[in-house]
Amino acid sequence: MRLLQIVLFLVTSLAACAPVGLAPTATPELVPYGLTEPFLSAWRAAGGEAVGPPRTPPLWLDGRLVQLFDTVKLVAGDAAAALADPQPVGWEAALPADLLGLEAADQRATIGLAGGVATVAPLRPLSVTLTIEGYSGPAELRLYDGLLRPAGQLTMTLSAGQGIVELLPRGALGPQWALVLVGGRLAGARSALFTLEAETTVQSGLPDLDALYPRLRGFMQRDVVEYQLDGLPLRGYRSPDNPLLWLRDHVYQGRGFRYFEPDVTSLLDAFRRAQRPNGSFPDVLDYPERFVKASRKEVEADLEFLFIQGVYEAWQITGDDEWLRANLPAMRQAAVYSMSDPLRWDTERGLVKRPYTIDMWDFSYGPTTTSPDGKLAPRHWIDDATVWGIFHGDNTGFIQALELLARAEQQVGSQANAARYRVLGEGMLLRLNKLAWNGDFFTHFVPLDPNFQLAGLSLTDQLSLSNAYALNRNVLSEWQGEAIVASYFRRRDFGRAFAEWYSIDPPFPAGSYGMAGGKGEEQGEYVNGGIMPLVGGELARGAFRYGSESYGFDILRRYAALTELTGASYLWYYPDGRAGISGPDTLATDGWGAGAMIGALVEGAAGVSDRGSRFSKLLLSPRWQAAPEVQQAYVVVRYGASESYVAYTWQRGERSFRLRLTGTAGEAFVRLLLPNNAPDELRGTLNGAPVEVGLQRDVRSRYATIEVPSGDGEIVIEW
Repeated sequence: MRLLQIVLFLVTSLAACAPVGLAPTATPELVPYGLTEPFLSAWRAAGGEAVGPPRTPPLWLDGRLVQLFDTVKLVAGDAAAALADPQPVGWEAALPADLLGLEAADQRATIGLAGGVATVAPLRPLSVTLTIEGYSGPAELRLYDGLLRPAGQLTMTLSAGQGIVELLPRGALGPQWALVLVGGRLAGARSALFTLEAETTVQSGLPDLDALYPRLRGFMQRDVVEYQLDGLPLRGYRSPDNPLLWLRDHVYQGRGFRYFEPDVTSLLDAFRRAQRPNGSFPDVLDYPERFVKASRKEVEADLEFLFIQGVYEAWQITGDDEWLRANLPAMRQAAVYSMSDPLRWDTERGLVKRPYTIDMWDFSYGPTTTSPDGKLAPRHWIDDATVWGIFHGDNTGFIQALELLARAEQQVGSQANAARYRVLGEGMLLRLNKLAWNGDFFTHFVPLDPNFQLAGLSLTDQLSLSNAYALNRNVLSEWQGEAIVASYFRRRDFGRAFAEWYSIDPPFPAGSYGMAGGKGEEQGEYVNGGIMPLVGGELARGAFRYGSESYGFDILRRYAALTELTGASYLWYYPDGRAGISGPDTLATDGWGAGAMIGALVEGAAGVSDRGSRFSKLLLSPRWQAAPEVQQAYVVVRYGASESYVAYTWQRGERSFRLRLTGTAGEAFVRLLLPNNAPDELRGTLNGAPVEVGLQRDVRSRYATIEVPSGDGEIVIEW
C-alpha cells in the first residue's frame, strides 16, 4: 500500500510539474466531475473512471485537504500533489452522515480544545476554540458521539478569525467528531476532537459521601481471587472470612462491583459447569492450589436462586443475549430443583424449606456435631436431629429469581415460559405472606413442627437480616416496605449498639448454635446478633425506596464515618463497635458490606436504576433533595464490563430543580424528589419546551415525573 502511495505521489507530482505544451491542458468542458488539482491528477493516476465520481467536494479534515470517493480517499500533500489511500469496506459507516451531504465552504476552520485536553468526562464543561483566518461572523459547531449520533449543535460568532464556545460532552463513549459550518457549508472537521470516557463518580459537595465510593471500590478490588479452572481463567470476589470463591458472596458483592469490574461472567460460567445433574449447585468451586474440591453445605437452600440472580444481573451489565441464552437451561434446571427436591421444597406449604439456620447462614440449630472426617464442627449437615421450617429469605429470594427468570425468557422470546414463572412467583408470595408476615416484618423461621418451642426467645420478635434484602427484591407492598424500615429504625438505640444493622435481633441464647468453639455461640457475635454493614447497605437502599430518604442518608454517612476513621470494613462487628474477627482469613476489606453500601449510594441516594440491560430503560430518581446541605450533584454511573453509562447533574433552586442527563439509555423515566412545601401543581420543560409533569407518591414522599424518550436532555421543574 505504501508503495502505491509513493508511485501515485510521483506520478501526480510529475504531472503537475510538466512544462506547458508537453501535457494536454484540460479545458473546463473536459474536466470530469468538476475535479480540481491536485485531486484531478491523483484521480487519473488511481484509475480515473474506474474510481468513479467523488462522494464529496474537497474538504478540510483533520487539518488535511481531502476528497472522498467510493474506493479511495485522496489526500493533498500540497497544492501540486495528492496521495490515494484505499477506502476500507463500509467506510461510510465510520463517518457522520452529515459529512457526506455537505457542500464545502470557502473558509478553512481549525478546531481545537482550550488547554489541549484529549480525554473528557460526560457533562463536564469543555471549551472549544475555532480559528477561521480573516473571517468574522457566525459559525455552527456540530458534534457526533462514539456511535456517530448527533451529540450537540452550537452556534457562535467569530471575531477577527477567532471564537470560543463552551459545551457539555454527552452521548456514547469514544472519540467524538466535530464539524464546523459557515453558511450551512462545511469549513472543517475533526474525527476525534476529544475522547469521551466515563468512570463511576458520585460528587455531592459532602466530603464524607464523595469519598465513599472510591474507598469502597478500593476495598473490593483487594478481594479479587483469580486462577485457572478447567483450563479457563476464573475471576471472582472472595468471602470476607474465607479465601474461597463462594457463589453467595460473589453474587451479593455484585451490587457494588458491577460499576468497575470488567469480568462479570467467568465465575458464573464456572458454576454452570459445576452444576450437578439434579440442577443443584455447589457452594464453592474447585481450588486446586488450595487442594479444595467443590462442595455444598447441606443445610443451604438458596444457591439456585442466587445463580439465577447472578446470571440475570451479569446479562444486565453486558447485554450479551447469546450468553444469557446459553445459561437459560441451567437457570431453568435450578428452578425445577428448588421446587421439586424433597430436601428443598415443602409440598404442603408450597414454599422453599431448610433446616433451622440463622437466616441464610450455613449451620443449623443444635449443639456442636462431628463432621464426616471426625472433627468437631457446626451443624452443616442434615441428620435425625435437624429442625425443619420455612425461612423467609429463601422464599423472597426465589420469588425474585422467578421474576428475573421470566424477564430472561422474555428477552429470548419465550413468552409462555415467562408467564408461567410469574404465576408461580405470585402464588409463592401469597403463601409466604400468609405464613410468615407478622405485621411488621417477616418472621425469621416458621418450624414445620407447630409444637417446636425455643426456650427464652419469642420467634415472632426476631428481626433477621433477610428482611433488609426483602426491601430490594420487589416482593413487598409499600406498607410492608415502610414497616420493615420502621422496625429497624425503632432498634436504632446507640445505648445498645453502635448501629441497628443487626444480623438478627434479638439474638439466640448462648449455646443455641454449637460452633465448635468458633464465633457465633455467644450473643452479639457473628450472625448471632453481630452488626453487619451488609444489612446497613440493604436497609439504606430500602429506606430510600420506601419514603425514608433522610434515614438512608443517615446510614450512609454513619458507615462513611466508620470506614474513614478505621480505614477498614468488616463482615461483622460486636455491638460495641469492635471489629469481628472470625479467624485468620478475615479481611478488613469486607466486599459484601461495601457492595451493599455502594448499591445504596448509587441506586438509593443518586437514584440510578437499570430496568433493562446496559441502562436501556433507565429509572432515575435523584434523592439529593433529602440532604439539605446538597445544593448540586454530579453523578456518573458506568458498568465496568461494557461502555454503558448514565451521567447527570442536579441543581437545587429556590423553587426549582434543574437536571441535565446523558448516557447510553434508550429511554428514561425521571423522578425528582420534591420538598414537603412544594405544591402538587408543577411546571416543567424538557430541552426548553414545555412538558407535562406527573406526580408520583412513594409512601410519604412525592416525586415529579417526566419521560425522556431519548434518555438525553435537560429538565427544569418549577413551582
